[in-house]
Amino acid sequence: MQIVVNTRLLLDGRLDGIGWFAYQSLKRITRQHPDIHFIFLFDRPFNEKFIFADNITPLVISPQARHPFLYYYWMQFAVKPLLNKLKPDLFLSPDGLLALGAKCKQLPVIHDINFVHYPKDLPFFTRHYYNHFFPKFAEQATRIATVSEFSKKDISTTYKIDAAKIDVVYNGIHNYFDVVSNDIKAETKKKYTKGFDYFIFVGSLHPRKNILRLIKAFHLFKTETKSNIKLVLAGAIFWGENEMYELMKELKIEDELIFTGRIPNSELKNLVASAFALTYVPYFEGFGIPLVEAMQCGVPILAANTSCLPEIAGDAAIYANPFDENEIKHAMITLYEDSDVKSNLIRKGLEQKNKFSWDKTAHLLWQSIETTV
Repeated sequence: MQIVVNTRLLLDGRLDGIGWFAYQSLKRITRQHPDIHFIFLFDRPFNEKFIFADNITPLVISPQARHPFLYYYWMQFAVKPLLNKLKPDLFLSPDGLLALGAKCKQLPVIHDINFVHYPKDLPFFTRHYYNHFFPKFAEQATRIATVSEFSKKDISTTYKIDAAKIDVVYNGIHNYFDVVSNDIKAETKKKYTKGFDYFIFVGSLHPRKNILRLIKAFHLFKTETKSNIKLVLAGAIFWGENEMYELMKELKIEDELIFTGRIPNSELKNLVASAFALTYVPYFEGFGIPLVEAMQCGVPILAANTSCLPEIAGDAAIYANPFDENEIKHAMITLYEDSDVKSNLIRKGLEQKNKFSWDKTAHLLWQSIETTV
């Protein structure tokens, strides 16, 4: 059997949600199935660490697909001819992009379709590309994998796709996340917040993550409690930077927020595990990996009550309407003032996180592959 895989998001030092899904699942699947030949398609020079086993042949296919016009060109004029030449048993695409009209079975992983519901959160060309092509990808796919029951229902309903064609493949938890000692917590707080406790948000900073409302809610929390607690925003800024900085200046809380940018995994693990609580209130998510990472670290969670987040966090979070700054503020105050609530969320999180692992992800994705081929 031969499987061609779109691995363009395996970028050394720059793995985000979809990249991590691809990395963790493909690493396991390729090693567990040495009898299968995998062809990894990169759009730029790759790091050898992404060639997980001897049964992988890497190919670099130009041009680099980093813009909607180039997504289209790469898939239709570079990948499609290659697929038609190789005639693989399957084309697997962890980022959901497909080569329309290719003469082989295709399995996209469509993590979510946020661009349908909140198109203005994306740059103009990106949102138009997604909303034009993803309905076509969903229709032409032999099967579809997605990362939550919420996304499965959303894709099925929005694109009028039979739900039986869609498999749920949950994300996992990175094994470097764990509970840390009090000494590490103290060192981490000294490094990032001058020793103060802090709420933390983890993820790429762009409008869908609802950062502006989180900052407003945090300002309300600080005003009401007079607390010294800080807010750490850990992740690369994608767009919306000017609005964030303007809001901080308007509210006069520049000294209360810490932007870390992208940081090494070892640092991120300590930063999450040392936090007072995770404050994760995006108004739309397909899964929400920071939730399970916080559970693994024994950190309580404040989450939005929308999309997939209640499905993933279960009883291990206190929830708030992400469109209501006051409701987010009240949830922050509850965590800050009620140690019993906080302890209970930590306990439930350590139970809930057992539902998720990258081994389970790889198993579920392989089941989807077997069903497809």
